[in-house]
Amino acid sequence: MRVAIVGAGKLGFSLADRLAKEEHEVIVIEQDEDRRLTAQKSLDVITVLGNGANPQFLSSTEARNADLLIAVTDSDEVNMIACMAAKKIGIRQTIARVRNQEYAGPDRFTFNESLGIDLAINPEMTTAVEISRILLTPAALAVEDLADGKVRLLEVKIGPESELVNIPLLKLTLPPNILVAGILRQNIMIIPQGEDFLCPQDNVFFVGEAGAIEKFGTQFANKRSKLERIMIIGAGRIGRHLAKILVKAGLSVKVIDKNRERCRELADRLGKGLVLCGEGTDVDLLIEEGVREADAVVCLTDDDKLNLLLALLAKNFGTQKTIVRVGRSDYMSLMGKVGVDVVLSPRLLTAGVILRQVRRGNIVGVTLLEGAKAEAMEILISDNRQIDGQKLKDLNIPPNSLVGTIIHGEEVRVPHGETILHRGDRIVVFTLADMVKKVEKYFESRS
Repeated sequence: MRVAIVGAGKLGFSLADRLAKEEHEVIVIEQDEDRRLTAQKSLDVITVLGNGANPQFLSSTEARNADLLIAVTDSDEVNMIACMAAKKIGIRQTIARVRNQEYAGPDRFTFNESLGIDLAINPEMTTAVEISRILLTPAALAVEDLADGKVRLLEVKIGPESELVNIPLLKLTLPPNILVAGILRQNIMIIPQGEDFLCPQDNVFFVGEAGAIEKFGTQFANKRSKLERIMIIGAGRIGRHLAKILVKAGLSVKVIDKNRERCRELADRLGKGLVLCGEGTDVDLLIEEGVREADAVVCLTDDDKLNLLLALLAKNFGTQKTIVRVGRSDYMSLMGKVGVDVVLSPRLLTAGVILRQVRRGNIVGVTLLEGAKAEAMEILISDNRQIDGQKLKDLNIPPNSLVGTIIHGEEVRVPHGETILHRGDRIVVFTLADMVKKVEKYFESRS
């Protein structure tokens, strides 16, 4: 696929890097010469200096033959105009980063359609929603709904007292419709086989029918109290979105931020939550406002190192769960090693949403796992004679890949070797990052 990316900032750069590695033809359009040169020197992409929101410019560059345009500059308005310009020159599909909630009103779909935007993404709202789902599922390190909500992926940490440890997965008794799809051990992702087993401190990914996973997750949550008192440090876009979601869900929320204007704006809109103006590093303030009693502390400042410090302070005070936002995804594994419970990158979450639009043909969904170490791919079984009607055990699926669930009509099945795949089935495949292209090729349509 030929993809034009307008804007070579952090998100644009990350997307260009990811898509180029997946062998898409990528054109990066950037007005800032320094940013353009950085992308040109670092990535295997075509770079163009210019205004990606100008129809005449787009029609005269390599972008004019693109299949998809992704506009991710720092300006919502420029992104929207770029999508409108792209449609005018015949680019079929457009994606825009739109952060301003004023553009996300009740008529947003009509509004987007009138501008030629096929998908509008708000990275901060996407991140806030992900954090809220984790907080509302106490045992979870991550929760992802797949296949239109029929399938759920749950990531939990296995404690030393767990009855699941040191038993080969082949002999492990799990509830019906649940499977171990992945194991993160010492920062290495494992797609498990029958002889593998779970160890204490593993992060384990369970997948299955959504209701079964929800019920199964309670066995981990029963060992810890429900998360009801949440402290948020940082009232930027993510913090403001998150606070509103949690207050609406009935949780007790305190927000701390040093910016008085942000605090005043959030306090006017939050309702029952409490907003405090002060430094998150002020230990006396944290103690006075109940950090010791908080069930979770969410660190959302723009400074990765400060977020790490705040999370470690909260852990030292006895906070049950810490969640940190990072700008640099290479910090994710470090933060996990030193005791942060959940680390989220808005860029990676946004990239996952965009990849769902970029993947071709029968790839209908993509979820990135653990800093893109692995992926959960939703694949539609269509015209492929070597797969349709075949038993799973007879398929030559690429290594380090696992079919976790099969959606047959409205029924969700956790497969075994004798399970037969049929045309029209949707499957969820877990695979390591370096196997993605092989998995795509194996399951692509073939007459």
